[in-house]
Amino acid sequence: MPTNTPLLSVKDLVVDFTLRGQRLTAIRGASIDVFEGDSLAIVGESGSGKSVLVKTFLGMLDKNGRIASGGITYKGTDISKYDKEADWLKIRGREIAIVMQDPMTSLNPLKTIGEQIGEAISLHQKLSGSEKTKAIADILEDVGITEAARRMKQYPHEFSGGMRQRVVIAIAMACRPKILICDEPTTALDVTIQAQILELIGNLRQKYNLTVIYITHDLGVVARVADRVAVMYAGDIIEQGTCEDVFFRPAHPYTWALLSSLPQIGVKGEPLYAIKGTPPSLYEDIKGDAFAPRNPRALEADRKHRPPIFRISETHSAKTWLLDNRAPNIEPPPAVSRVKDLQ
Repeated sequence: MPTNTPLLSVKDLVVDFTLRGQRLTAIRGASIDVFEGDSLAIVGESGSGKSVLVKTFLGMLDKNGRIASGGITYKGTDISKYDKEADWLKIRGREIAIVMQDPMTSLNPLKTIGEQIGEAISLHQKLSGSEKTKAIADILEDVGITEAARRMKQYPHEFSGGMRQRVVIAIAMACRPKILICDEPTTALDVTIQAQILELIGNLRQKYNLTVIYITHDLGVVARVADRVAVMYAGDIIEQGTCEDVFFRPAHPYTWALLSSLPQIGVKGEPLYAIKGTPPSLYEDIKGDAFAPRNPRALEADRKHRPPIFRISETHSAKTWLLDNRAPNIEPPPAVSRVKDLQ
């Protein structure tokens, strides 16, 4: 893990929502550091809390959601204490921007592409007139859209899915953020276009010294773009480390299960591995390791006591009792060792 001060640091964050008189705890004590220049992927099943976590960085929780405890420090300031929209406007877009997973719902069908990019430029760069027009053209060129003078006058429905995703990225980049969050950036795109979008984000990261956070459940995307990986389950980050740490030396049984589910490491003639059971209800108080009911290798301690963070190396940590020096030696399933063959 980098030794410099984190650009953004999340400590013991708890986020809950009130739904029909009940409380749902979406984030349960998650902690993670994001460093300048990072390419960090947050992975996990749908409903694990990935998108909720990053929305707290932008003050974008729904009205029935709140940060119950913990903190989010950005450049030395605890932004989790912000309660005014004016404070969040200094962060949202200008410092931290997000690319949503569905570009068609992110774009206004009644406004031209140029108008929508121009709004961000006017708000965050304070440009107008010919300067703003040039800035729009430059950003479109940055994201690989040619003939900017013509394209900026067109509407979203005149663009393909891949081109719309480029426009959404352009709007985010128009704010000149320090951190770019990409929430499932390749959803619903074909494989060729996915590769182009990921390459584009990588090029922008290098050109503008961006810190990029990817939200995804696609481990193939993770292996391609990330330097570091955080694995989420039931609202908590249960393992984090470099790509090599998580793919080749995974420590948490949930990470083992995710890797075992990769179709690429399946054995011909044998059924593909699937994680049995379902994630726990976040309406309930979860005892012990949240993955224990689905873990055939679960220890007795897993069912009773929530594991702390165990430091494996300077770059690698996990929340599992298997790392306790009193635990029995339990090896990962054979499928995990085959991940190395994918290199």
